[in-house]
Amino acid sequence: HEREHDREISELIAKHQEEMEKLRVELNQEKQHLLDELRQQMAATHKAEIEQAQLQSQMLHSLELEALRLSLNNMHTSQLELTQSNLRKEKETALVELREMLNDKRAQEVAILQSRHQLEWEKIKEQCLKEKEDL
Repeated sequence: HEREHDREISELIAKHQEEMEKLRVELNQEKQHLLDELRQQMAATHKAEIEQAQLQSQMLHSLELEALRLSLNNMHTSQLELTQSNLRKEKETALVELREMLNDKRAQEVAILQSRHQLEWEKIKEQCLKEKEDL
């Protein structure tokens, strides 16, 4: 009876060890499966974070380019306004010089005409006096 009892205990111990080993294997498999899932989730999260960082970098780059474009546009506009102002001043200066030149030329022509008029008047006066004398 004692031997049978020992044999039953041995069988129970063996069965228990077998079940424990089976549970250990299942636990290791479950642990490995959970680790694989966790790795996949971490890889997916890492990939999403990298994509988000790249997207933010691209947006920042686009914003910087837009800021540079606006700055360049403003500088170009300022340069155009300055050029227009300079051209306007040059045009006004040229017009003033042209007006002065035309006034000088007109004054010279008036002086020449007055001189001719005076000469012709004196000529006519002399002719008149000569004709009077002749008469």
